[in-house]
Amino acid sequence: MSLMLKLSTALIATTFVASAEFNLENYVKRDLIKNPDIKVNGVELLEKRDTNASNWVAYMFVMDLNVKGKDGKYPEMVFVNEKDNLVSMNLYNLKTHKMVGKNFRPDVTKDYYNDAHLIAGKKDAPHKIVIFSDPKCPFCQQYVPNIYKTVKEHPDTFALYYYHMPLARIHPVSPILTRVMEVLQKQGKFDEAMKMYDLNIPITEKDPKKVLEAVKKQYNVEIKQEQIDADDIKKAIKDDTEKATRVMLKGTPTVYLDGKYDPDITSYKKFIKK
Repeated sequence: MSLMLKLSTALIATTFVASAEFNLENYVKRDLIKNPDIKVNGVELLEKRDTNASNWVAYMFVMDLNVKGKDGKYPEMVFVNEKDNLVSMNLYNLKTHKMVGKNFRPDVTKDYYNDAHLIAGKKDAPHKIVIFSDPKCPFCQQYVPNIYKTVKEHPDTFALYYYHMPLARIHPVSPILTRVMEVLQKQGKFDEAMKMYDLNIPITEKDPKKVLEAVKKQYNVEIKQEQIDADDIKKAIKDDTEKATRVMLKGTPTVYLDGKYDPDITSYKKFIKK
């Protein structure tokens, strides 16, 4: 469910009164955000994309909002028909019976390909994979370790860039596990970091001490609490989640191949020589 629906501020369709040219920030401030408890600090357009639906263009953007005194960044998308002065939060194709733009995500930019996030493969490899993942997400557990293994086996073909996206509300243990992984990644211990996908621990566990004891007992990997509580580790996770916001992440795992969102997750396999 999108932020707009959660805040009960979404509009199904709006006819603009006087503007012939769509102004995204004006739309957000005047028409989209109707809740008086929400202040719009700013709006950043990420990407405009043709929908292949007559006269409709998708605007992908991030809103900088203050909700009841707390600042936050919120991704959203609207569909605009400037010819008829219309905007809608959703478009549905009656022929295909699918939502238009369901798989639209902004392309990742080159700054996502940085050494701090390279966990496997060679950075000059022709194909780049970017993953946003939570080690306790069942779908992540199904796909991410296999992608990591494949990239390690084909380092001249792929470079794998990993971003943490702990889903704390669903998996309370994940914020702790991702910090454990980040500590190991900074030490270059990528294999050990990926073992967190198999760590046997309740997803509801919130006690860092119990998590670290489980890591040591199951994998003989010793991490101290002061390491996962270090400012640089916390900042790294925060930066990763902000990067996820900028590509309008909807869930995990989210995979990009050569800059483009890959809803199939496994499209990289077509580049593996048999």
